[in-house]
Formats: sequence, structure tokens, C-alpha cells
Amino acid sequence: MTDGEFRRTNFQDSFASAVSGLSLGGNVPFRPDAPPEKARPGTKSEDPTLGSPQRAESRLRLVRNRPLEEFRFAQSVANVPAKVTILGPARIMQRYDAASSRDVYRDVDEFLEDLIAVQRQMVQEVVAAGCKYVQIDAPAYTAYVDPTWQAALRARGDDPDESMERAIRADNAVIAGFSGVTFGIHICRGNRQSTYHREGPYDPIAERLFAGLHHQRLLLEYDSDRAGGFEPLRFVPPDKVAVLGLVSTKFPSLEAADAVIRRIDDASRFLPVDRLAVSPQCGFASSFPGNKLSEEDQWRKLKRVREVATRVWS
Repeated sequence: MTDGEFRRTNFQDSFASAVSGLSLGGNVPFRPDAPPEKARPGTKSEDPTLGSPQRAESRLRLVRNRPLEEFRFAQSVANVPAKVTILGPARIMQRYDAASSRDVYRDVDEFLEDLIAVQRQMVQEVVAAGCKYVQIDAPAYTAYVDPTWQAALRARGDDPDESMERAIRADNAVIAGFSGVTFGIHICRGNRQSTYHREGPYDPIAERLFAGLHHQRLLLEYDSDRAGGFEPLRFVPPDKVAVLGLVSTKFPSLEAADAVIRRIDDASRFLPVDRLAVSPQCGFASSFPGNKLSEEDQWRKLKRVREVATRVWS
């Protein structure tokens, strides 16, 4: 279980409000909690990350371990294990403005060394407190299947293939060496007030991503045709479980249990059902205004997930 991140303004606060050294750069204002302009629920809105580069003003330093605070509270009131969620290095690197940060870090790799060290400190502290499940939030990877994002990366001088390989190495370095802990990594296409930011199937990156990541759980968005088919699941290695995000957190309409089970059956053609799981596609809110559904809608969807899991795996 999780405490729901209610202490956060948005999901990135596990890093943004916890680590000093970065500030916004560029000329485009960043409004993380403003509604997407002219975007209707279910449509594509501009990813605020594109217009919010971050420059280093000093070396990175952990000043507050927010996931540790969340874990301590959640575990103190729960009779089941609590998990924490932490923004992964891939998203932070995509926003990093190396050119305006050279007086602090000579290049991206030097910045990355400090970034990994800070995030390992964060993980070490939650593990020392007794946390056995850590979820890394990694929305950055779907940028490598979206043409708009790939063009944006190239326009600023980044090679998407090199950036993705660097991100995989960083994600693996953050979790390396922590025994007795299960690590999940959540990959989605954006979830801001019932809109999305990126589209494209997993196919172009699945083999490198699923085999390259060392996380034991791959939490994959699969609630719409933006994610493509289940064929890429054939690249999931034997030591990993694919958690299928088949229940949308963007809309109040409730998925039929039989329809969700049929999709799990379809997925089992490419990965055995004992290496599959089911979940919502994302959180119900990436930032405090939330998505366009009520609290009751959210509970109905969580109950549907539990119902499907019981029918399939009991």
C-alpha cells in the first residue's frame, strides 16, 4: 500500500522539493499545476517538461527525504507492507540544461554521478527504515517512441538512443546492491488532468528497455491504443513481472471486469500469466488538481482491479 502522495504538490516532489542545486532556466514559464491549455480530457496536451529546462546552480544535495517521511507514516498506520515512489533519474536528465550549468558540472556525466549518489542516499534511507518495495517513476522513456519528443531532443543536441542508454544505466545504478528489496519501475505517457503528453507503442524500445532495466517489476501503461499491442511483452526477461495498467485513471467510466480479463488473456500469449499482474494505468493525480473523476470513481476502479486480480490469480 501507499499513503497516496498527499503531501506532494505533484509526483515529482520526491526530488523537486527534496534536493537542492537545480533551478528553472530558459524563457518558458513552468506552471506544473495549471490546467493544460485548450486540452480536453483524453487529448494530447503539451508536456511542461519541454518548456522547463533546469540548470545547476550548485552541486546536488539531499535536504529532505520526502519518501522516507511518507513511508514512516504509512507503515505506522498500516498492517500490510508500505511502498514508496521516487522520481527516477531519466526524467531529471531530460530536463537538465547542461549548457547553462557548466560552471557547476563540466558535462552531463559529471552531473549524473551526483544525481545517482543523491538518489541512492534517498533509497538507502527508506530501505534502512524497513521499506521492502520501492517504485521508480520513469515517464521519460516514452519520449523515445514519440516523434514530437524525439525531434525536441535532437533540436537541443541530444541523441535519443544515447540518452536512453544513459537513462537505463542511471536507473540501474540507483537500485544496485540493495538486497531483499523489490524495485518496480513505472512507465507511462503522461497523466495531467485527464490528458496525456506522449504517444507511441513500446515496440521500438521494448527489447533494450525490458531486458536492460534491472527492476523486478515493470509497471506498464496499457489502458489505450497509444501503448500499442502486447507483442513487446515477449522481451520481458524470466526474472521480471509485467504489471499491466489496464484500468484508466483518466476517466470515470468503469472498465468491465470481463473485458479486462480478456486483455490479460491476450497478453498471456506473449508472457505467461504467472508473470503478469494488473493495476491502474497511473496514479489518479500527477498533481494536486487531479484528473477528471470523483473520489467515488477512484474507489470503484480500485475495487475493479482487486476483483480482476482475484478472478485471474486466486
